[in-house]
Amino acid sequence: MPDKQHLLATLRAEYDRWQALLSSLDEEQLTTRVLPAGLSVKDQIGHLHAWQQISIARLEAVVDEREPTMPAWLGDLAPDAHENLERINAWIHVHYRDQAWADVHAAWQRGFQRFLTLSAAIPESDLFDANRYVWLGGYAPADVLQGSYEHHDEHYEPLPGLLRNLGWTETRKG
Repeated sequence: MPDKQHLLATLRAEYDRWQALLSSLDEEQLTTRVLPAGLSVKDQIGHLHAWQQISIARLEAVVDEREPTMPAWLGDLAPDAHENLERINAWIHVHYRDQAWADVHAAWQRGFQRFLTLSAAIPESDLFDANRYVWLGGYAPADVLQGSYEHHDEHYEPLPGLLRNLGWTETRKG
């Protein structure tokens, strides 16, 4: 099992990997809907940011020793209930699709940095304690970190190949 520093380093590396990819594309490439399901890279970042807000709510609750306060946009939908995923993802798409790239990107960056800050603030003994936070349903806060990494990784992995197939280079903008 990884330790806290390993988890934080993995998350920072994931952030850096995304930043490198995003900075290699121009705004037209970032906002053109050419990905599966008619999505753009910007849509993917909006999606990641929305789910990131749920993870941040959980980490804030851990740090503050309280029950989580989920983002208001969730309404009464439980984010972990499989039957809600389609509705939640549809709301996310509608909410972010017309927002400017710069706004979506900045929100995701701020959220990722907040996520890292909160993660670093959790004592390692609490981070791996699956019994301490009953509202996590048998999961440890470290599982929230791991889940965020896996979610980002899941959305990143197909992108370089898809972008290459479009003839879009992955070299940095000048």
